[in-house]
Amino acid sequence: MEAEKVVHSGGCHCKSVRWKVVAPSSVVAWECNCSNCYMRGNTHFIVPADNFELLGDSGNFLTTYTFGTKTAKHTFCKICGITSFYYPRSNPDGVSVSFKCVDSGTLTHVEIKHFDGKNWDSAYNQAGISSCSKVQSADP
Repeated sequence: MEAEKVVHSGGCHCKSVRWKVVAPSSVVAWECNCSNCYMRGNTHFIVPADNFELLGDSGNFLTTYTFGTKTAKHTFCKICGITSFYYPRSNPDGVSVSFKCVDSGTLTHVEIKHFDGKNWDSAYNQAGISSCSKVQSADP
């Protein structure tokens, strides 16, 4: 049975970028050691793109960085520089939310898993991370 979902709100440090995301109150977050995530200290959970909504005029405050395969879209606030979410290479149909950017009160538990981004191809095939952005069926 799938965990009940709640609405989490969050955003960047200066609050220019705000969003809401529908996800369980207990999430699995991925700590990655690829060059970008490692340098940013990024630990994120992944949701289907339809479960994420950028609020208000937040898009006006975003800029995007890409590198390597240019599949991942690393978004960050133009004002404070915080990456509160991005579109990951591992889940191009999803959104990665930095769990520390979620407003307090709705996340009850965060399980941290490690993703070996230095060895991305082999880690991707073994970690099961690609399933995180798939919509779960309501069937038992």
